[in-house]
Amino acid sequence: MSPRTLAESLQRAQTLGLARVDAQVLHLHALGRETHDRAWLLAHDRDELSSDMVARLDKLFQRRLAGEPVAYITGFKEFFGLRLQVDARVLDPRPDTETLVEWALDLLPMGTPARVLDLGTGSGAVALALQHERPTSQVTAVDASADALAVAQANAHRLNLPVQFVQSHWMEAIAGPFELLVSNPPYVADADPHLTALTHEPLQALTSGPDGLDDLRQIIAQAPSRLVPGGWLLVEHGWDQANAVRNLLRSAGFEKVQSRQDLAGIERCSGGALPTT
Repeated sequence: MSPRTLAESLQRAQTLGLARVDAQVLHLHALGRETHDRAWLLAHDRDELSSDMVARLDKLFQRRLAGEPVAYITGFKEFFGLRLQVDARVLDPRPDTETLVEWALDLLPMGTPARVLDLGTGSGAVALALQHERPTSQVTAVDASADALAVAQANAHRLNLPVQFVQSHWMEAIAGPFELLVSNPPYVADADPHLTALTHEPLQALTSGPDGLDDLRQIIAQAPSRLVPGGWLLVEHGWDQANAVRNLLRSAGFEKVQSRQDLAGIERCSGGALPTT
C-alpha cells in the first residue's frame, strides 16, 4: 500500500533498507527543502503526499538502494561547512577527510600567508575548505582529471574562493615551493572486495596498485623537491596503512613523522616535515 503521509513514506524508506538519515535527506531533496532541515520533517510528518511525489521518491529510493551515493542523487555534499556540488565525475567527499583539513589548519596560523598545494583535489573539498578557513593562504589544487577540475572550478566560482587549479599527474607540472602539501589520493588495493560497493564512483580516484600505496609512494617521493625547508606533507590513507606510510615518509627524509585519528579512532592521516637544515 502506497504511503499517504510524510511519516508513512519515511517509515517505508527505512523498511526498504535505507538508513534513517538517507531517507530524511532524500525526502527533503524531493520536497525542495534544504537537506539539513530535518526539523521540518518532524513538523510536517502528517502532511499528505501526492501520488506523483510518492512515485518520485520511489525512484530516489531505488537509486540509493542500488548503491548510488546520496550526494550524487541530490547533487550536493556538505564538507567542512561548505556546500559543494558533486556528481559521478568526482568522489563523494567523506567526513573522514575533515581530519586532513583540521590537521592542515593546525599548521597554518591564521593571518600568515602560506603556499599550499592540494594533490588530487577531486570536487575541490580540501582546497576550498583550506582557502575558506585561511583566506591569506595561496592555495593551488591539482588533479589529473579534466572532468574533476571542472567540478572543482565550478565549486570555487560559486563559493567565490580564489583557489588556483592545475591539471597535472601529481606534481609533474608543479614547481613549488610550498609550505604545505596535502593529499587525499587513491589508496584502495586493486583487488579490494569493498570496491563492489563503490561502482558509482570513479575507479581511478579509488585504486592504487596491488597494495593501494602506488600513488602515495609517488607523492612522498616527489614532495621533498616541492617543499620549503620545514614544510609539511600530510596525506590521507586507508585504515590499515598508517605504519607503511610513516615508513615511506621516514625513508624520504621527513622528520616529526606522526599519524592522526579520525572520529572513529582510526589512524586516517599521516604526515611529516622536511628538515630545516
